[in-house]
Amino acid sequence: MPTPSDLPAPTAPGAAEHLGPPPLNPGDDRAGYETLVARLVAEVRPCGVIEEDAVRLAAEMMWEGARVRRLKAKLMTISAEPGMRHVLRTAGVDFTEAHELAQRWAARELAAVAKVDAVLDAAGLDIHHVMAKTLALNIGEIERIDRMAAAAETRRSAALRELVLFRDTTFAARLRGAVAAAAADGEFTEVPAAVAALAPAAAA
Repeated sequence: MPTPSDLPAPTAPGAAEHLGPPPLNPGDDRAGYETLVARLVAEVRPCGVIEEDAVRLAAEMMWEGARVRRLKAKLMTISAEPGMRHVLRTAGVDFTEAHELAQRWAARELAAVAKVDAVLDAAGLDIHHVMAKTLALNIGEIERIDRMAAAAETRRSAALRELVLFRDTTFAARLRGAVAAAAADGEFTEVPAAVAALAPAAAA
């Protein structure tokens, strides 16, 4: 396998702009995305359009996975009102009051927040019980979001595997060509240990 010193200079972070604009949604941090791409470029050192594309795809999938996990947390927050309503009913609050109190709690009215805390405490409950109920009420959506995150991680890993395979294949081809040229010219001299170690694998 080639070492970093065997590789050409890496492509600049912005060189993949021909692949189109970054896939950012409203609210996404463009600077954060560009930092991620730059760090991947520095670590992977892509050379040529194929490697650039693989790194860009890996960055997009890393970003997508992180985004959907953030959105899952936002969904839990925005959906907490029904969860609170169910828990208040469990704690003995009547339906109408539980509905109104949950709405005011979700709006973060201080008096409602204090009353909810008192009701939950008296019943031996807390915000974790509320979020557990919220999760149960949204389990279908949560599972779909988790599958989206897992799919993004799978695509990221696949992109990096393809990059490694492409890089190993092209490096082996260059090595075979160099060995064949040296043999044809009768220019065999002492072969560096690192190249000698690679030659059997390249010839396979």
